[in-house]
Amino acid sequence: MCDFIVILRRFIPPYKWRLSKNIIYNLLHAVFGTLSMVMLVPVMGILFGTQPEVTERVDLALNVDTLKEWAYYYITVAKNQYGAPGTLLLVGVVAILATALKTGFSYLASYETVYIRNGVVRDIRKKIYVKILSLPIPFFSEERKGDIISRMTGDVQEVENSIMSSLEMFFQSPVLIIIYLAAMLLMSWQLTLFVFVMLPVMGFLIGKVGKNLKRHSREGQDKMGEILSLIEETLSGLRIVKAFNAEVKMEARFGRENEMYRRIQNRLMRRRYLSGPMSEFLGTIVIVMVLWFGGTLILSSTGTLTAPEFIAYIALFYSIINPVKNLTNAWYNIQKGLAAMDRIDGILAAESSIKEVENPVHIGSFQREIQYRDVDFSYTADKKVLKKVNVTIPIGKTVALVGQSGSGKSTFVDLLPRFYDVKGGQITIDGTDVRECSLTALRELMGNVNQDPILFNDTIYNNIAFGVENTTREAVEQAARIANAHEFILQTENGYETVIGDRGCKLSGGQRQRLSIARAVLKNPPVMILDEATSALDTESEKLVQEALDNLMQNRTSVVIAHRLSTIKKADLICVFHEGEIVERGTHEELLQQNGIYTKLYTMQNF
Repeated sequence: MCDFIVILRRFIPPYKWRLSKNIIYNLLHAVFGTLSMVMLVPVMGILFGTQPEVTERVDLALNVDTLKEWAYYYITVAKNQYGAPGTLLLVGVVAILATALKTGFSYLASYETVYIRNGVVRDIRKKIYVKILSLPIPFFSEERKGDIISRMTGDVQEVENSIMSSLEMFFQSPVLIIIYLAAMLLMSWQLTLFVFVMLPVMGFLIGKVGKNLKRHSREGQDKMGEILSLIEETLSGLRIVKAFNAEVKMEARFGRENEMYRRIQNRLMRRRYLSGPMSEFLGTIVIVMVLWFGGTLILSSTGTLTAPEFIAYIALFYSIINPVKNLTNAWYNIQKGLAAMDRIDGILAAESSIKEVENPVHIGSFQREIQYRDVDFSYTADKKVLKKVNVTIPIGKTVALVGQSGSGKSTFVDLLPRFYDVKGGQITIDGTDVRECSLTALRELMGNVNQDPILFNDTIYNNIAFGVENTTREAVEQAARIANAHEFILQTENGYETVIGDRGCKLSGGQRQRLSIARAVLKNPPVMILDEATSALDTESEKLVQEALDNLMQNRTSVVIAHRLSTIKKADLICVFHEGEIVERGTHEELLQQNGIYTKLYTMQNF
């Protein structure tokens, strides 16, 4: 329950005014509900002759005996004036009015709960999305995409279905229980004390059933995350699955995961559905015990409880059963929802490894050079990916990086916009360590064109204009012309308003790459990072893309990763990476004269 209170303290404050109204409405609902039942005592006592008529009105005072005398007096007056049938009708009208007020306030309380419930779920989902945007690249290399999607969808939905759906019961049931118990205590403290002894025993037995509910819920949600990850992998790699005739293998793998999820859910649901029958069974036992004890009080010589009072007491007790049962169900639901909230907090509580200093430097332009000084980096403690790398990149120059896969080229360029932070040494821009810079300002200086262009399921126009505020149609079209993309865009179904599908699936590889270049052109950054931008293209597409890249790199500082060495002959500096170190550097002609690794790579590509 402490975890639930913590969740309320985190997410309820923006809705405290609605929560206050909800509590007030629930209080009024309980008061009028109690009134409609307590009215039975004087009515039955006077009309059926078990209570002497009261013909003189006493002075009003705020105590139970005086209020009883007033009720007996007015029922006596009504009986004498309208007769017993007329009095019953009058009391019935009052009961209807009290019930109307009771149900009306109940609706108003639920009305406020709707806004709280949906608002909190919206806030949680937004917090997760904002957190995902703020987390660095290393976080996602440790997490499965499917599991993250599961937390944003399934777990948030579970919080809504479990915790948020229990809000109404959590805020309504205790109020009803307190008011009803107070009325019962005033009617018979002996019988109410007996109820106080019985209810905790019932609650303890019910709690034993739900002891492991949270743990089983967590297991189920973890397994659903694994299933969604498998589905995401299957959809992404469907071409390979079919090419290798691996449908049966994938089906078997999915079947195993799905069966494990079914078994976990079976255990969870068995416990969950046991709560209702157990609550009803134990509740019946308590009612029988209350009837026995109450009957004893009526039949005893002391006469501490009258028959009409006992009937009203039983009506109140029956009314308290549903709130207690709802509170029990809310407890079960909350336990299930807390497991989902734990998984959500795994994202919300994640700390970013890429942190901005307290007063960052806002670099507005690039004036002189970029320097890598004795840069070390490793993803794991046992193996360095970069070792004492030193490179100077003057403004306006093109530096190319070559070498075998895994030699450290992509890591080299990922360190510049601080997708990762160096483990040793430093990277500076115009003498300022990038770790001292504002992340937004730092990344504003750079544009990226990757081997696998990242496009969105949106229009061509919006993909080119992505991340650039207040652009114009003319600027977008000019960027497309520079990227050799304008002509093919006009040939699409709706031109610049054509929606290109998931990750640009409606376009060819070369077309996607040219849109990616157009996006970089429109951003117009002083530094360009090109990561093997032509390696996956056919000859014709490569020519068009290479022309677009040449246009893009004019008058810019560029860092180029290339497998095809023919594309970097004009680079001002070529760095050859081998096992995390720069083993050769120079121009194309200078490296060929060294007759080293570069010469070997160049010869193999031109064989």
